[in-house]
Amino acid sequence: MPRDTLVIACGAIARELVMLVRQNGWEHVKVQCLPAELHNRPEKIPGAVVEAIEKHRGDFRQVFVAYADCGTGGLLDKALAPYGIERLPGAHCYEFFSGPATFAALSDAEPGTFYLTDFLVRHFDRLVVRGLGLDRHPELKSEYFRHYRRIVYLAQTQSEELASLAEAHARYLGLPLEVHFTGLDPFRRSLTEHVVQWRS
Repeated sequence: MPRDTLVIACGAIARELVMLVRQNGWEHVKVQCLPAELHNRPEKIPGAVVEAIEKHRGDFRQVFVAYADCGTGGLLDKALAPYGIERLPGAHCYEFFSGPATFAALSDAEPGTFYLTDFLVRHFDRLVVRGLGLDRHPELKSEYFRHYRRIVYLAQTQSEELASLAEAHARYLGLPLEVHFTGLDPFRRSLTEHVVQWRS
């Protein structure tokens, strides 16, 4: 008999998502995470998500996708449409970490903002430096980041270690850093709106 709900999620939000599932006692939810490296190749996200849907949907009564659009330019929504499967609202995961109003205000204040989350701070070298090939071609850094004017670190936890790492990453990119503590409440609210619907 199929189990209740599968959440196909971006690996970049896995830690926080699993934490919220446990904290809220959502025992009907199983999380299946895809590689966070897909952030660097957003055109591959729809195909990877559909592959996971096809592989697992027969084992679950409901499937939900814990991705924002994530740079797919609407292609993820088109891929989900034939299945009638929903995803988290928003253009980027930064939006459901900060909350829509805060993210809109930050984006309006400075469109040229490079965002960090706890995950990206922890894995900056793997996903940004090595992921973009800057370790092999440091001359590309100025080209990749020439349109950015600042870094905003949306912090899910209050950690001196992560704050120090974020400062180091900002120095590496030569951009000023702003830290905004979001906690997990905005993400929890976004998930809860859907989790209530998932329950049978």
